Amino acid sequence: MPLTLTLTRIFVFFFFAAVTCFSPASCSGEVQAFREAPAFRNGRECPPRETSVIHIAMTLDATYLRGSVAGVFSVLQHASCPENVVFHFVATTHRRRQELRRIIISTFPYLKFHIYHFDSNLVRGKISYSIRRALDQPLNYARMYLADLVPATAQRIIYFDSDLIVVDDVAKLWSIDLGDHVLGAPEYCHANFTNYFTHRFWSNPTYAASFKGRDACYFNTGVMVIDLWKWREGRYTEKLENWMRIQKRSRIYELGSLPPFLLVFAGNVERVEHRWNQHGLGGDNVEGLCRDLHPGPVSLLHWSGKGKPWLRIDSKKPCTLDSLWAPYDLFRHSVSLFNDS
Repeated sequence: MPLTLTLTRIFVFFFFAAVTCFSPASCSGEVQAFREAPAFRNGRECPPRETSVIHIAMTLDATYLRGSVAGVFSVLQHASCPENVVFHFVATTHRRRQELRRIIISTFPYLKFHIYHFDSNLVRGKISYSIRRALDQPLNYARMYLADLVPATAQRIIYFDSDLIVVDDVAKLWSIDLGDHVLGAPEYCHANFTNYFTHRFWSNPTYAASFKGRDACYFNTGVMVIDLWKWREGRYTEKLENWMRIQKRSRIYELGSLPPFLLVFAGNVERVEHRWNQHGLGGDNVEGLCRDLHPGPVSLLHWSGKGKPWLRIDSKKPCTLDSLWAPYDLFRHSVSLFNDS
């Protein structure tokens, strides 16, 4: 049999076994996959899924897939009614979306989920470079378009970043009362809010007046509870896009998709307990050094910042708190296609 045909059949076998490559190095002869997660079932006390669904949105891409899988696993493991959880994944390309679908099905055979295509062209002309390249990727802005992607029947959704794990029942976060607010998230009013915008912003009276009359506090957009109906009614995607256009002209901030959210929502956010976003475990956006937990109880651990636990673990230089992420890592280490052993 010709060598080219043999290699083609080998590739096809692994492709339909739901594996993928994450970097040019791994694409040169190695495949990577995930172990199948155990099945998590509802108890007798759980209401029918038809009447009590928890909607969770996350992005999916090759770079952060390992983190996303760990995040999903953590949610299911701690959920009181895991079969009532529906995931809404967002990916950027049709080809990649099919690969990701196969991986999710093989890793979580019992998971109820949808995958939506996010058109990168929606933001490509509006993105300005920031202090970390990962923050400039179009998919980082997909959270602004959830109301356009998710079916109108979903009134509320939880958005989770791909570098976190949940160690509590997600139903507690889902059930918070948003009141009249569009968005709920933990706020951090001790943070120096002025640092999130440039001198050009604060020296412009029109821009600075945006926060007039608001008790604006920093919040991290990696964990948000969103009322999609109110979002659509208030046309909040357009408001965020408007600030992105201003940024393109005037350079009023440095940090990716976060500042537009602060400009639109800060001071008008339903406050969620800090336990639901112990963020910053990835260090800052430059060095990604190890950090400790904030004081208080913990329901969610978030490795926001440059340092990601899977990268530090693989490099044999983990931080102490990375050991809390490791039990949710379903990654199956790469296998060479050309290994004779």
